[in-house]
Amino acid sequence: MSRLFGTDGVRGLANGLLTAELALQLAQAAAVVLGHDRNSNGSRPRAVVARDPRASGEFIAAAVEAGLSSSGIDVYDAGVLPTPAAAYLVADLEADFGVMISASHNPAPDNGIKFFARGGQKLPDEVEDAIEAQMQNEAVRPTGADVGRIQRFSDAEDRYIVHLLSTLPHRLEGLTVVLDCAHGAASGCSPQVFKDAGADVIVIGADPDGLNINDGVGSTHLGPLKEAVLQYGADLGIAHDGDADRCLAVDHEGNEVDGDQIMAVLALALKEAGKLNDDVLVATVMSNLGLKIALRDAGISIRETAVGDRYVLETMREGGFNLGGEQSGHVIFSDHATTGDGLLTGLQLAAQVALTGKSLKDLAAVMTKLPQVLINVKGVDRTRVKSSDVLAQAVAAAEAALGETGRVLLRPSGTEPVVRVMVEAADEETAQSIAEHLAQVVRTELALELVSE
Repeated sequence: MSRLFGTDGVRGLANGLLTAELALQLAQAAAVVLGHDRNSNGSRPRAVVARDPRASGEFIAAAVEAGLSSSGIDVYDAGVLPTPAAAYLVADLEADFGVMISASHNPAPDNGIKFFARGGQKLPDEVEDAIEAQMQNEAVRPTGADVGRIQRFSDAEDRYIVHLLSTLPHRLEGLTVVLDCAHGAASGCSPQVFKDAGADVIVIGADPDGLNINDGVGSTHLGPLKEAVLQYGADLGIAHDGDADRCLAVDHEGNEVDGDQIMAVLALALKEAGKLNDDVLVATVMSNLGLKIALRDAGISIRETAVGDRYVLETMREGGFNLGGEQSGHVIFSDHATTGDGLLTGLQLAAQVALTGKSLKDLAAVMTKLPQVLINVKGVDRTRVKSSDVLAQAVAAAEAALGETGRVLLRPSGTEPVVRVMVEAADEETAQSIAEHLAQVVRTELALELVSE
């Protein structure tokens, strides 16, 4: 039987993989593993539950809350809020755990369930495995006064907004900011917090109807944001995804500013303020080489991790580092958050524009993005990437040709017969040529053997 939990909780088609019955069982199991087994003070365990505005989130939240309360957990229903808000509120309320119902940047028919442990921390694999194992056991079913209660967490959004405002190094008066909320979980609180921070705010993608989340808007579709920034002559634009745990930006000329550029701006700002722990930024192997070059010249080193914000978080915790993230716009400020927070990131980025008086274009220019070509080679034996001598020789030759002006990265897919070939070089033509050559070597050397019957 395949593992139920994926890279970020349990995710799939609502009423396909993710049914009300499964949500109920997951909640009942989490009540034991994250609630009763970890609660030692004798009080009834408490959990925060939030969701994004997908239509299916309504029945999934109802099932989750029923599973928790029937298992003796007091539930604080925070309603529609970003994922990072749910994580923050678990810590702020000193709850035992939290549940976020969202499929992030996925289309509306999908949904997901992710859990946060005490303190708003993401779960390690072994705890997720314990929840899966507990699903095979009889549920805890208290009676009478021992059943859990469900109450509306009425000031949840206000608590989160006050927290965000407390992190600002500079207010945003004088800035005009366009916000694209992806018709998602940030549609209410993102415009409010930017206005409270002093910005003049123009909002798009903030009319969720349960079915339009991420539909042609948000961080995966930057076209509408670019158009709005140019139309209104705004200083910058901020794009969230459906659950607002990521942030991409657009400068005043409509140029995209990705997660690597955002991290470059913020790492330099923290270093200048003497607040970048050990002068280290944590980033994944997919971050552009231009980021490493720009920060190296400023005396900042990069600790690289595997792809995925959970690996970034693990490295940050282990090393005591306070800034990390991904090219996709997941940026983690561990001084203020336990997970990627698109609102926090957008506020910090806008604050640097206001504080320095420089445009976002000028700030982002500290980093020169090297051309990056990615080719997905399908139908190959991904398990032999590291054992093929021919492939190793081809990669070594490519790296020698690139020198310090580029790099090569081969990544086998975790689930499919696919190898991802990524090449960065000083110019697009070189990157494309080397990537195509390596992709052909992968096709030839790692071809799946046909087994005759």
